[in-house]
Amino acid sequence: MSNVICSCLLGDNAKVRLRLSQLLHSEIGEIYGQDQDEAGNGYTCEVELQGCRREFFNNPEGFFLSVGQQVIVATDGGYDYGIVDSTGLIAMKKLKLKGLDKPGTERLDILRLADEQDSLVIAELQRRKEEIREICTTKVKKHDLDLKLVDVELRMDQQKLSVYYTSAHRVDFRSLVRDLAGEFKARIQMVQITTREEARRANSFGPCGCLLCCSSWLPKIHANPFADKSQYPDTSCSDTHAFNITGICNRPKCCLGYSKHDRPHVQGSGLPPSVPPVGSKVSTPSGEAVIESVDMQKKLVLLRYIRNDQRRKIPFDKCPTLFVKK
Repeated sequence: MSNVICSCLLGDNAKVRLRLSQLLHSEIGEIYGQDQDEAGNGYTCEVELQGCRREFFNNPEGFFLSVGQQVIVATDGGYDYGIVDSTGLIAMKKLKLKGLDKPGTERLDILRLADEQDSLVIAELQRRKEEIREICTTKVKKHDLDLKLVDVELRMDQQKLSVYYTSAHRVDFRSLVRDLAGEFKARIQMVQITTREEARRANSFGPCGCLLCCSSWLPKIHANPFADKSQYPDTSCSDTHAFNITGICNRPKCCLGYSKHDRPHVQGSGLPPSVPPVGSKVSTPSGEAVIESVDMQKKLVLLRYIRNDQRRKIPFDKCPTLFVKK
């Protein structure tokens, strides 16, 4: 996997994501039957932060914000910069879809619009990023830690440094944290990420020849139950087939989730009548759940409970007594 890290907020990939968001806002009348101006700018906005992270912030000052504007937002004990990704009705729809509109949910505020001085600070942080990465890499080698450094993020107020890494084992990085804190005079946060997140942060191309979907336009990385290898029993042992469905993160490709309806053979002709198809909503003694995937080889059904988002595998023979299809 490439070690060239995407600049995220200021790179070409970010421009793709922003353009998609701008197109969505321009079609609000076609989608929801009203204009963005009629929906109001609102007091909740979605802001993209470093590392392709998107969070919702309050707009208590009532700034008129548009997609692509740079803003300064409050963080845990400081401030950082971000780019507005959605506002008004679109932001409220996303907030509701993610279940973050419940009463009592606290959100941080947008402090102000970014000015020229902030732009200079942001540019300086981008310039120092490779230098900071080299220092962190040297420190990791010095302490002989079994981890792979993926990315670093220095917050705009320079009071917090986040170090993203991957590792197959548990790592005792306490000595490394003390060393980095003394070097940068900032709070150090070590964040272990998955190979999917590593692929997202790498400026790489997929086997199709295009930029990775996860780093160019996908708003969120999530498990892809429809790309499960076990759903392709007829060619699951083929090396060519494995190459076709596996991305550079060594996980099923995200794009397979968008072609699931074109593969009617996924369910298999041997699926028992008591087992509902993938995507069905069922009722269980523990609450409503959704069928996420069906493993024909192991004869297991993967359930995801809507109430707490927990997952559970159950055998085929328990399906008739455990739930009924809705």
